[in-house]
Amino acid sequence: MRNFAGRTALVTGAAKGQGRSHAIALAQRGADVVLVDIAEQIPCASRMATPAELDETARMVESLGASCLTLKADTRSPEQMRDVVAATVDRFGRVDVLLANAGIAAFGPVRTMADDVWRDVVDVNLGGVAASIRAVAPVMAAQRSGRIVATASSVGREGGPNNANYAASKWGVIGLVKSVAIELAPYGVTVNAFSPMSVSTDMCHNDLTYGLFRPDLEAPTTDDVRATFATLNPMAVPWIEVGDATEAVLFLASDEARYITGTALDVAGGWNAFHSA
Repeated sequence: MRNFAGRTALVTGAAKGQGRSHAIALAQRGADVVLVDIAEQIPCASRMATPAELDETARMVESLGASCLTLKADTRSPEQMRDVVAATVDRFGRVDVLLANAGIAAFGPVRTMADDVWRDVVDVNLGGVAASIRAVAPVMAAQRSGRIVATASSVGREGGPNNANYAASKWGVIGLVKSVAIELAPYGVTVNAFSPMSVSTDMCHNDLTYGLFRPDLEAPTTDDVRATFATLNPMAVPWIEVGDATEAVLFLASDEARYITGTALDVAGGWNAFHSA
């Protein structure tokens, strides 16, 4: 297993889903972990985490013997993210890994999409990632070391109907990562994106997403949408598990990836083979 002993990792969107999986895996590998989540509902397709789930993630991390700092914060706020980083440095002295994982989805035709639906998705998925990176970058530059991994998406390299806000936000993450990677390379800091296909979390498994994939059915179930999801990639995998996502993210955050920067790592069953770049 990759070793993160003696390192401090900050994970956004940590209360459940991919973020919880990442945090637990880092704790298992020796890291001190800072858990960040808004822990309240923003209007979107899926149910967001609760304060109780954030506390449960902290309990799971601490049960593994890791030191843990839990902070309720909105990644959209640069001020709050600077406070998160300041609290992390105050507690642990440094920040070695940032997993900018927090994200939401909401759907609709761009011609009729409500302004707040557009704004919230772009503000969380791109603005929140940018605020998180901008908050941690001065600390990592001063340390002359660090790993930043931002969650993008396979959708970030292609268009799709009813998904313009999400696609734009994730495409923006890839451009952000490539730009910041150039800026921080002289300081020994790597900056990469993780670009998965659908991941088996609440963002994938919810009524609105199921309805988008099977508009012909009144109340589609998981079994109803499985085959449709599987048509998106040549391996015919409907979605990956959170553990698959975590393995990819930990690789990008590890010493083994020390010369990988400015890239977007696809874990997508070959969906990425359809992309032009």
